[in-house]
Amino acid sequence: MPNFIRLILAAIVLGAAVTLMVFGYWGWGIPLVFVAILIGVTFLFNEKMLIAQYYLRKDNMDGAAVWLAKIGNYETQLYKGQHGYYNLLIGLIESRKAPLQAEKYFKRALSMGMTMDHNVALAKLSLAGIAMAKRNKREAILYLQEAKKADKNKLLADQIKMMKDQMGQMDRVVIQQRGNAKRF
Repeated sequence: MPNFIRLILAAIVLGAAVTLMVFGYWGWGIPLVFVAILIGVTFLFNEKMLIAQYYLRKDNMDGAAVWLAKIGNYETQLYKGQHGYYNLLIGLIESRKAPLQAEKYFKRALSMGMTMDHNVALAKLSLAGIAMAKRNKREAILYLQEAKKADKNKLLADQIKMMKDQMGQMDRVVIQQRGNAKRF
């Protein structure tokens, strides 16, 4: 319910702004319109998640984890469209600590849905890296292909290419190890 309180508050502030402008107090009405818009935007974009994203961009995982921990139960505190992004952020933080345990967060983020294609591509690229770490080449290739499709603006093209190159190197090492094992 706290989300809907923000919408109600935004509507009240917008109503007050319109009332002020009708009575000729434009100097007070216009700033209140901006305040109402700001309150309405926090319904769609949770300020704690925005701050956590800022810390992730600055490569401060501890700061991002602190702000995401303040959310508590994300299913009740966040708008349903943000559930996937919340899990993506948790997965990115978890991938630095325990990469193989971050898989569940990325899969949950994909299942809950995200509207931005580059975030979908990021989740699939991360899953490809986890599959490579597990030595599951088929799954890694599948996730890389899906990530390449989802990356329409080519924001992750370099990372996808680098991961494909790493898979090629991994194949060469495995072939070389098999060749060495046959000699003995």
